[in-house]
Amino acid sequence: MTDLLEVDNLGKRFGGFVALESIALSVRAGERLGLIGPNGSGKSTLVNCICGTLRNEQGSVRFDGRAVDGLPAHQRTRLGLARSFQLPRPFVSLNLMDNVRIPLLYTVAARGGHHAGAAIDDHCHRLLREVGLETKARALPRDLTQVEMRKLELARAMAAEPKLLIADEAMAGLTHSEIEDILVLLVRLNEQGVTVILIEHIMRAVMSFSRRLVVLVSGRKIADGLPEEVMHDPEVERAYLGQ
Repeated sequence: MTDLLEVDNLGKRFGGFVALESIALSVRAGERLGLIGPNGSGKSTLVNCICGTLRNEQGSVRFDGRAVDGLPAHQRTRLGLARSFQLPRPFVSLNLMDNVRIPLLYTVAARGGHHAGAAIDDHCHRLLREVGLETKARALPRDLTQVEMRKLELARAMAAEPKLLIADEAMAGLTHSEIEDILVLLVRLNEQGVTVILIEHIMRAVMSFSRRLVVLVSGRKIADGLPEEVMHDPEVERAYLGQ
C-alpha cells in the first residue's frame, strides 16, 4: 500500500500555546488508523490542519501525492478528503434525502459531472440504504435518534466520495449495540476502499476497529504502531491511561 496522507514536521501555535509540535504521520491507502489521546492532546487541531480548517505554521501536509498546504477545506474535500463531525451538522430544515443530495451535487459539480435527477436520487437512496436510513428518506433530522444522526453524518461525508474519511468521535454517547452498528458501517466503508482514521475515546471500539494506533499527548506524538503494542507502551500507560 502507498501513502495516501503524509504529515511532516507539523506545528501549530495559538499565541504562546504550542498545540502541535513536530508531528510526523503517514497513512497508507486502505488503512484503518485509530487516533487517540486525552482531551486537549491536539487531536482536533491535527485534524483541522489536515482538513484545511486551520493553517499550520510549520511543516507540510500531502494528500494523494499532492501538497495541500494553503488549500481551503472545500478544495481538499474535492481531492477526496472528508470528515464527519463529533456533533452532527445536518441542514435541520431539510429531509434526509436532501441532506445527502447537497454534498452529492457539490461533488458531482466539482468533478465536472452532470446533475441527472434520477441518477442523483438513486445515489442518495443508495447512501441512505448503506447506513440503514433509506426508510426515513423523507424524515427531518429532528425525527432521528442519536445513532441515526451519526449515521446521517456518515452518509453526508460519504456523499463526497472520499478516498480518506476522518470519523471524529462518531460513537460518543451511544449504547453498546449502537457502537457496534457504527463499527460495522466503518469497516464496510473500509472494505469498499475508503481509508479511515477513527478518532475515539471508547477504547474497545478503537481496539476493535484499528489496525494501527497513534497516540497524541500535549501536542506530541508519543506512540505509533500495532494497537496491542501501543497500549502496553509505558509512556502511553503513564500519559494516556494515567498509570
